[in-house]
Amino acid sequence: MKIRGASTAACLTIAALTLAACGGGGDDDGASADGPVTLTFQSLSDQPAAIEATESIVAEWNEANPDTQVEIVPAGWDGIYDKLITQFNGGAAPDVIHYEAASIVPFARDGYLADLSEHMSDERRADIPEGILDSVTVDDQVVAYPTELQSYMVFANTTLLEEAGVEVPTGETMTWEQLREIAQATTSGDTYGLGWGLASPTAAFMSFAPGFGGTFFEGTGTDATLTVGEGELAVPELVHTMAFEDETILPVTLTQSGSEVLASFYAGQIAMTVQGSFQAANIATDAPEGFEWTVLPPLEGPQGAGQAANPQTLSVNIDSEHVEESAEFIEFFTETENLAALNEADALIPATTSAQEHMAENLGEENGWATILSSGQHLVSAPYLFVDAYAQWKDTVATPAFQRYLAQEIDTAGLGTQLEDGWTEITG
Repeated sequence: MKIRGASTAACLTIAALTLAACGGGGDDDGASADGPVTLTFQSLSDQPAAIEATESIVAEWNEANPDTQVEIVPAGWDGIYDKLITQFNGGAAPDVIHYEAASIVPFARDGYLADLSEHMSDERRADIPEGILDSVTVDDQVVAYPTELQSYMVFANTTLLEEAGVEVPTGETMTWEQLREIAQATTSGDTYGLGWGLASPTAAFMSFAPGFGGTFFEGTGTDATLTVGEGELAVPELVHTMAFEDETILPVTLTQSGSEVLASFYAGQIAMTVQGSFQAANIATDAPEGFEWTVLPPLEGPQGAGQAANPQTLSVNIDSEHVEESAEFIEFFTETENLAALNEADALIPATTSAQEHMAENLGEENGWATILSSGQHLVSAPYLFVDAYAQWKDTVATPAFQRYLAQEIDTAGLGTQLEDGWTEITG
């Protein structure tokens, strides 16, 4: 086994060597002189349709590649970071690793993931939008193939918009000022223009920041610095203004999750709601009969409609005896039809342009998917993905500070101070 860095190894628990049966990365049973190569693929898919889609893709590969067979190792998202630490340090990591961009960077920096730059085909590289490819590029190495993403979209009750005399936006994008104006026009009596589940607001605020030029972080790893200026505070300030000056946001939603807000949407208490794009599938299934809704164009700030990309990913264990075969399997897994089928099953956005287009052709305008899929072209690399202390700052500093701001316990200046001072305390 290769010598590693210390950032993930420091998290190793006493149970480090207890998972020796989980992977084929460093084991001798991954291949036999008398049989096919067997690759272990640790999949985190946990929805029935996505599990079925994954199994179908793997079955097709196995049928076409008798000399390289793939075995799915089911795993859930809960506790997977600690599990991977244990697997890597115990020499038991799988060959092919399913995870997400935000969490693979420490593993890549510590030398656990293979550089796939030379294995990724020119066709695949050209098919992945630049901002999405950047999110899986660490120190000039492509450490994963991106597969699935989400964006934040505005879902609207078309009946309430029409009753308020609002023309439903139909352009490629819409401005935040348009959102504010529609919210004002549809707020009347017991009906509010917008509901936004911001119980855990950091992800949404960080995702929308690029549209205002907000980056939060400069630099990478332990050398990253945090700056909170106008671009970083723009979206929290807009939400604050709509909630407490315009009074167009249903107050209770600021303390709810996105899923909890949907009840108010279905009941006609709010005309619009900002949700993860995947909620389109849930709304289509759960909305009451006769409920008319649509997805509005992606929100655009002064710097464009960019949202931070944090795709799900497929990486290869650097200690795998079959890095090349694993990369070939991932190339197959991310082919247009395969990626489109998986994302349709998961109600997410494919990481390649061709799969986005293929999925759009299959679904058409149904349930707003054409609009949702178009947002995939606006996804950009997120600086926070490459910051070692980001997760700690998010959980212990940013989320509590944003919550206090939305509860009117601190003002905008106080929010900026708490975000920056908290970072200084963490990084010392």
